[in-house]
Amino acid sequence: MRDRVLLVASLVLVALNLRPALSSVAPVLPEIMRDTGLSSAGASLLTTAPVLCLGLFGPLAPVAARWMRSERVVFLFMAVLVLGLLMRGAGTVPALLSGSVLIGIGIGIVNVLLPALIKKDFPRSAALMTGVYTMALSTGAALASGLTVPLSKLLAGSWAWALAAWVLPVLAAMVAWLPRLRDTPEAGVGRRVDLRGIWTSALAWQVTLFMGLQSALAYCVFGWLAPILRDRGMSDVGAGALVSVSIVAQVAAALLTPVAATRGRDQRPAVVISMALNMAGLLGCVFGPLSLALLWAIVLGAGQGASFALALTLIVLRAPDARTAGQLSSMAQGVGYCLAAAGPLLVGLLHGWTGSWSTLGILFLVIGTGALLAGLGAGRNRHLDLT
Repeated sequence: MRDRVLLVASLVLVALNLRPALSSVAPVLPEIMRDTGLSSAGASLLTTAPVLCLGLFGPLAPVAARWMRSERVVFLFMAVLVLGLLMRGAGTVPALLSGSVLIGIGIGIVNVLLPALIKKDFPRSAALMTGVYTMALSTGAALASGLTVPLSKLLAGSWAWALAAWVLPVLAAMVAWLPRLRDTPEAGVGRRVDLRGIWTSALAWQVTLFMGLQSALAYCVFGWLAPILRDRGMSDVGAGALVSVSIVAQVAAALLTPVAATRGRDQRPAVVISMALNMAGLLGCVFGPLSLALLWAIVLGAGQGASFALALTLIVLRAPDARTAGQLSSMAQGVGYCLAAAGPLLVGLLHGWTGSWSTLGILFLVIGTGALLAGLGAGRNRHLDLT
């Protein structure tokens, strides 16, 4: 029982540190642009680079897992995350961009491996543990969104030090992960598989597109919702706090969705509900009255928590074993995050071209509709067959 508790605790602590490096930038993005002279296009690159690296380097995770056990790969790339966070502390544009790339590489590899480890370590409670894992991800993102601005004020007004300070919980997670380095090898997560089969599977592509498109909406929120709210008249602390509230709302949805989604015949109703909440909350935050901003933020958080948890759950449910889960996770998160990176990039480019946020409604509707259609396919009660 004690070993089981430590196993869960180590997973939760690692998951808590896979989003602060991404969600901590947006609350201080205006200050970064002011102090460094970064343009809207440059800011888009800063918010897009780590997400793009999640996709580009995530597929290398199964390759790394063939060289050493997945638990050791996780530890190694948490160290890469540490290096990226420390580089941000320099406060220069080259250091910010280089650090963001390392952060994306570290998180991208760990992202891919954890669903397969959940499938291996918790075969009878994979849906519940996916919910716990996703809840921890959301909690970490919420903490970074809400605390980065107050932290910068505490640290002599230095946003660079505030960004680098998120290295401390990463180090704590690495200490908690140390006993996992002695775990027995997982059955087949790192072994070769018929990649041609997975890349030609319609079901695998539906899971991948749902992961990518719902993530595109999420990273638009991480990267740009706070600046949007500030442009609409909210204070910097108020905008950061509202984004934090939105992400806090993800926590309950992230925990409940995997369990609720596995109660019915399939996951299609959960897809419809999660995407409806996503679109209502997001459009409300951008275009609705600010007097209802708290309501929009909560609705948005519930939708995004549900859709992200559902995307990870679909990876686990559509895979019959840990080996297939590892390969599907690699494809879904690799291609998916490359696709997701286009979201915040397009937001920044559209704002730079038009000087306003009015064109975002069409962009969000297109992305949301695509996620809905892909999710309806991925939500059917089927297994990926690579034989």
